[in-house]
Amino acid sequence: MIRYKGFSTIDRNKRFKLVDLDLIKRDLLNHFNIRQGEKLMNAKFGTIIWNVIYEPMTEELIQAITADVETIVNHDPRIVTRDVIITEFEHGLQLEIELAEVQTNQSATMIFQFHGTSGTASAQ
Repeated sequence: MIRYKGFSTIDRNKRFKLVDLDLIKRDLLNHFNIRQGEKLMNAKFGTIIWNVIYEPMTEELIQAITADVETIVNHDPRIVTRDVIITEFEHGLQLEIELAEVQTNQSATMIFQFHGTSGTASAQ
């Protein structure tokens, strides 16, 4: 049963129509690709990750990123955060986010990589 329908013109090799978790993943990725302060008329929208990608991973920074991720996920009424794992890789950060759909309580783990050299985020 399809609960959410949408489309994306990104990844033209795939279908334009997106449903359910694929749509949620695309919406989150779009949000994560916006740096906090970039959106006109809404400076609080977006993520802080791009501003801290090369900073040392202190406990305070991990907590700040986790809080930022939870704020972004909670911005979407279809899902809630269950867990966030942050790891570093060469020239970037990886987020492993366990999510649950509100209506079905079905959980899924999504992995987002923030590439500092290219300035883009990708999802797996």
